[in-house]
Amino acid sequence: MSAHHPLTSAFLALVALPGLSVAAAAKVDFNTQVKPILEAACTHCHGAEKDKGDFRLHTKEDMIKGNENGPGLTLGDLTKSAIYTTLILPHDDDMVMPPEKEGLLAANQIEVIKGWIEQGAEWPAGVTLEVTPRIDFVKNIQPILEQNCVSCHNPDKDKGDLILSSKKEAFETGENAPNIVAFAPAKSALYHLTALAADEDDLMPPAKSGGPLKKEEIAMLKSWIEQGAVWPDDVTLKAKEKGAAPTNNPDTLELVKKIHAKIVATAQEKAEADMKSYDAKVPKTGAPYSMVAIKSGEFLLGSPDSEANRADDEGPQVKVQIKPFWIGKYEVTWDEYEPFQLTAEGRNKDGSRKVWSPDDKPEDLISQPTPPYQPMDFGMGRNGFPAICMTQHAANKYCQWLSAQTGHFYRLPTEAEWEYAARAGTTTAYFFGDDAKDLGEYAWYFDNAPNFQYSLVGKKKPNPWGLYDILGNVCEWTLDQYSDATYKGWSGKDIVGNQWVKSTSPYPHTARGGTYDDDAEFLRVASRRASEPAWKQQDPQLPKSIWYLTDATWLGFRIVRTLEIPTVEEMYSAWNNGVARE
Repeated sequence: MSAHHPLTSAFLALVALPGLSVAAAAKVDFNTQVKPILEAACTHCHGAEKDKGDFRLHTKEDMIKGNENGPGLTLGDLTKSAIYTTLILPHDDDMVMPPEKEGLLAANQIEVIKGWIEQGAEWPAGVTLEVTPRIDFVKNIQPILEQNCVSCHNPDKDKGDLILSSKKEAFETGENAPNIVAFAPAKSALYHLTALAADEDDLMPPAKSGGPLKKEEIAMLKSWIEQGAVWPDDVTLKAKEKGAAPTNNPDTLELVKKIHAKIVATAQEKAEADMKSYDAKVPKTGAPYSMVAIKSGEFLLGSPDSEANRADDEGPQVKVQIKPFWIGKYEVTWDEYEPFQLTAEGRNKDGSRKVWSPDDKPEDLISQPTPPYQPMDFGMGRNGFPAICMTQHAANKYCQWLSAQTGHFYRLPTEAEWEYAARAGTTTAYFFGDDAKDLGEYAWYFDNAPNFQYSLVGKKKPNPWGLYDILGNVCEWTLDQYSDATYKGWSGKDIVGNQWVKSTSPYPHTARGGTYDDDAEFLRVASRRASEPAWKQQDPQLPKSIWYLTDATWLGFRIVRTLEIPTVEEMYSAWNNGVARE
């Protein structure tokens, strides 16, 4: 709600319409009526984190202050309160708030805001508004009722004299009427009967009919009623079988199709001869990054039996064909990653935006991390330092986010691509030889890491192909699911290095390169590391986050761009491992 609308005579007449007045006896309560509306419909754009139109309304003082166009709230005066005047504009007016694409407020919600202002806009001391998900009846509530309730509560079968097929019947029928009281879940049988214990006789739906509802469904019903129980007049319900859980996440195959089309249209390099190394900037942030062109070739993946400190999972060696690609000159830094990780938009646990429009840019519809419980650099430094502690899923989503902006297909490297680039044409334990005595010139590891923590990227010598910190500093995610038998399964087969072992479980996935906390043997080019649940042991969330590995303060990633543009389905698979859960 960013500004006043011109106070024309027509507008003033609209304010005075008797149908929009509140009876003097109907006292409006801020905490139970006004607060839920504002937190669901307004604070995501005008709150503590975001001040669209230079207007915040998360505190009474900020709401009164308004912006350069005037006050947002004038106690007792509707005509001088932008918080109200912008609500009742025509739906297609550029100034109407919330915008039509986000969903206009319903008449009963507008009535509450109006009555509150007319009655003096009481706002309890110390109350600050947060951001909460806005509940949409058709998307969020209709599926719950149709799949769990309407089969027993319809015109042909009105168990308990309750009919839920239409708005009027749902509000007015039933032995426990009123079943729905806007802004009052405790007075709404539709909510409090679903919230009963599983062994209660009055539980709805009863256990024999699949009850109780899921906790998130019960919470959704409560929030819907708290926000005013908005039910469009023209929406009627029909009983439906339970299907797959509905999702409101726009980050789907359809979104990848749009990104794929942009990548195809943007591509200029058609053959390996066209490839050149390049420097670029993340379009949304200006953060610089550099990509090194890697020619196609063939190499032996893994280590020979004779290599000192060799682990069993490094063999047998496998001949692999590699297609041309670009790879990051440096590990992805906080400068690049942090704007992806920390966003102002309210997000669901899966990273989807709580408020979005199909017209938003593809990069703005990609799932992004929920806020971390503390700064994830753990005090080790940000500018120029490698980003750390992200899950493989989070790294995949960063690649998708960058791809959507640039029109280039970025992803994590496969294990084979990573090792091919790290070896840079060599066959020794390290790309500079078999003896670790020179390792300190090329890598940060246990013997030389300052204060036993990571260091600025690019401060050691690169490998022969110009890649910095490919060994040490932080180990780096690959696309592959880890198995100690991967190479055994590949032995004797024609393997293309751009393929990877697809994910079937959250753990383990493979990281490569060794870390600042490792001994030299774990920085050998062939050394492999398997992720495990202990990497997020400190995560305080229940269930644990799909975005953070709180204990992996030595884990980062670098990106790859392939010359060959994959199919939509392959692209989707590279950005969605399908196992992103606790």
